[in-house]
Amino acid sequence: MGGAATDPAPDHPVPAAPPEIREARHVPLAQVIRGGLVEGVHHGSVVVLATDGQVIGQAGDPDAAFYPRSALKPVQAVAMLRAGLPLDGELLALTAASHSGQQRHLAGARRILAQGQLAEDLLRNVPDLPYGAPEREAWLRAGYGPSRLAQNCSGKHAAMLLTTQLCDWPLEGYLDPAHPLQQLIAETVEDLTGQRIAQVTVDGCGAPLFAISPHGLARALARIAAAPADTPEGRVAAAMREHPEMVAGTGRDVARLMRAVPGLVAKDGFEGVQVAALPDGRALAVKIADGGDRARMPVTAAALARLGVDPGLLTEFAEAPVLGGGRPVGSLRATDFLSRPSA
Repeated sequence: MGGAATDPAPDHPVPAAPPEIREARHVPLAQVIRGGLVEGVHHGSVVVLATDGQVIGQAGDPDAAFYPRSALKPVQAVAMLRAGLPLDGELLALTAASHSGQQRHLAGARRILAQGQLAEDLLRNVPDLPYGAPEREAWLRAGYGPSRLAQNCSGKHAAMLLTTQLCDWPLEGYLDPAHPLQQLIAETVEDLTGQRIAQVTVDGCGAPLFAISPHGLARALARIAAAPADTPEGRVAAAMREHPEMVAGTGRDVARLMRAVPGLVAKDGFEGVQVAALPDGRALAVKIADGGDRARMPVTAAALARLGVDPGLLTEFAEAPVLGGGRPVGSLRATDFLSRPSA
């Protein structure tokens, strides 16, 4: 393998066995309450880690294999920095982003490509409309159709192309799991999660997707959030903290959460995935079993409170109103899942 890739630091332990592939034993994490009755329930799994990595709270089955989806992007960004990707600040934040498709996101992806004089048609993420609802509506009003640049993973893919070029690897096939770039990303996933990958498939954008566990995902982001500033991990954490709207978009809940909680690094993923970590290494990971995005943030807020985050900072995330006739008649809120014995 050519280029500037480096082996994991010698003090990093050999990854443990991969998590077991099984039907996860999820438990109720959130309830939809309308008029005093429980109308719906979202099941899932959660793990909460202390600064030393010990589990201080869990529910469901956070050690079963699952797909972290876009919540893995900070780890992918670390891998590219290890290979020599020369990005920091807002462009590095965009590398770890599931962006809304705002003009600054599209311009940022173009700037990443321009660093290597790379053409947009080299991107191999799937064409799509902007992810953000206002951005999508404006895009359609302007008469545009699906675009690789507008798709929410274009920052990551632009960075993958730039990394590949700088390492003198083939641009063609950069999404193949056997490509040197994807091999390096897989090695970094195993290094930061502390466990072997259980299975490899394809994510929605076309990139390889690695099955790990929620527990492993929380460990990985803890490593990133607590890392020294001059390391690849620390650089990713700094970029995400400083530019949360590049990681998501204006008004998106993950961006607001990072603004609300000092020092927090957080990333969401499709199918109800959320990971978050504080600068001292406290961390959490959430998986909502049915993929329901509406339950993700109330459950995350409850887990952050377990980590000792001031509940006053979490008020806007802890509950969502349930409307009837245009007025609140109930709420979507987390259960007491962290006070019950784990399965």
